[in-house]
Amino acid sequence: MPTQNLTVNGKQVSVDAPDDMALLWVLRDKLGITGPKYGCGINVCKACTCHVNGKAFTPCSTTVATVRGQHITTIEGLAPNGQLHPVQQAWLDLDVSQCGFCQPGQIMAAVALLNRNPNPTDAEIDALDNVCRCGTYGRIRAAIKLAASRMAGAAR
Repeated sequence: MPTQNLTVNGKQVSVDAPDDMALLWVLRDKLGITGPKYGCGINVCKACTCHVNGKAFTPCSTTVATVRGQHITTIEGLAPNGQLHPVQQAWLDLDVSQCGFCQPGQIMAAVALLNRNPNPTDAEIDALDNVCRCGTYGRIRAAIKLAASRMAGAAR
């Protein structure tokens, strides 16, 4: 079996996995990183959203070979020094979560959005297309706007 070399949450890792194995299963089953959730396996629900080189992607539909040597960040790597990311803090402050299943993917998609657009419109936030079965979309939108405001204030 080939050895896959990745940087996950800032750490170099090597794992034995076939090239065609979905990265989600490498993260969850081989590395024990359970933040990215399995929802659909076909890039629809986006519960597994992570970052590759800072951009949102779904590891359920990405083979490990396609991200070999790249930087992967999961929800576990978003607060490396215990300091919550502003999006995570906004999620807590506005009590966004209900069941919580989709929240890691929602947060990772929101962070990627704010990294490329620090002041997104409602339409841009809605275009994230991460599915929330509990329907907390209004609170998700409010939390993203709160985080954007706090991040803009911190940049001054």
